[in-house]
Amino acid sequence: MAKKSFKELFDPRESKWGGISLPMFLCALIVVAIVVYVPFGLDKEGNPGSFLRPNFLIMFSALAVFGLLFGEIGDRIPFWNDYIGGGTILVFFMAAVFGTYNLVPENFMKAVNVFYGKQPVNFLEMFIPALIVGSVLTVDRKTLIKSISGYIPLIIIGVIGASAGGIAVGLIFGKSPIDVMMNYVLPIMGGGTGAGAVPMSEMWASKTGRPASEWFGFAISILSIANVFAILCGALLKKLGEARPSLTGNGELIIDNSKEAIRDKEVEVKPELTDTTAAFILTGVLFMIAHILGEVWESLGLGFDLHRLVFLILLTMFLNIANIVPDKIKAGAKRMQTFFSKHTIWILMAAVGFTTDVKEIIAAAAPSNILIALAIVLGAVGLIMLVARKMKFHPVEAAITAGLCMANRGGAGDVAVLGAADRMELMSFAQISSRIGGAMMLVLGSVMFSFFAS
Repeated sequence: MAKKSFKELFDPRESKWGGISLPMFLCALIVVAIVVYVPFGLDKEGNPGSFLRPNFLIMFSALAVFGLLFGEIGDRIPFWNDYIGGGTILVFFMAAVFGTYNLVPENFMKAVNVFYGKQPVNFLEMFIPALIVGSVLTVDRKTLIKSISGYIPLIIIGVIGASAGGIAVGLIFGKSPIDVMMNYVLPIMGGGTGAGAVPMSEMWASKTGRPASEWFGFAISILSIANVFAILCGALLKKLGEARPSLTGNGELIIDNSKEAIRDKEVEVKPELTDTTAAFILTGVLFMIAHILGEVWESLGLGFDLHRLVFLILLTMFLNIANIVPDKIKAGAKRMQTFFSKHTIWILMAAVGFTTDVKEIIAAAAPSNILIALAIVLGAVGLIMLVARKMKFHPVEAAITAGLCMANRGGAGDVAVLGAADRMELMSFAQISSRIGGAMMLVLGSVMFSFFAS
């Protein structure tokens, strides 16, 4: 993959700013700055007003321009892009700086809280279901069925190892096992940012009644630290395989691959716009059913809650395994997921960042937290390598896919880890870790928050 350069970004002839040329983007940036910062008239309470109208479209566009500004720059900072998280993380941190140090007006902050907040209608309520349905529904059906009996147990073993490692080091620093599980293991092993930490933060908020950004700010910091360790471990495992050939399948995960290989087949159908629309409507209907099931479950008083997103995951897995959804709608769901995960993630990260205290993020980089994150990554890798051969997996490849691809920041993290390990052919298994493994962690998070979050 070619490295992104600053030269092309500031070339007026290129269209690198979200498909917009530099002159057009600068015009958009000026308009947003006028709307956000220029005072105009008085509001209903007699205070200085502005041109800002806090409706969905205006906030979507304002946050998009902010996201494009720092996202495109972040994707071009060499070390930052390779190890920390690129534009996605830079957008989040810069938004947190703007919000914490009052670099944007108060009325803009209020509008952000409406766009990304507890209100019944907000961007998050579209973003998360679209990612879940698009991710789970487009995993190849045969791969999904086979992985339940073979590969998924390996993922669970990795989570156990990560939990043991994190808890052991956490105890040294006086942290309780529950604290380590909820605030370290869940975000790190949860499938990344958009499909992991974000929905977990909503689950936490629905249980505690506090802003989701309160949990998310710390979670994204820990996840970013673990992502660096996961990429570095990928490179070290590559070297280990070269030094100890008996531990690696040189890109093949399963021992005796000819008999037991699991192949991932991407949906090959090219979707029409109507297929994407149908997938979006299907997502909404499934979300309605999931909400009904969540309400019914809560009314039964069984002792712990299951968040509606858990039911959405289970419903989508059932539809995939039962092969009920036509391939064209699956292809539309993939396109829908791509739109939200790749083209609106910076908008979401900007909204989340504005509602996050940057001082808490800085505090999360304490030596104790860094060591706990490292222990979680090494715990997953170590236990998987111990049991891999008995489960008919090559240890190096098993540790990379079921371990590191659970402990990174999702799809982009998978690419970085597999690239560092020179094992890009394992992408299908990495995707199962990020999608299905991440969905499993959402279920675990829902149960844990139900019992222990306060």
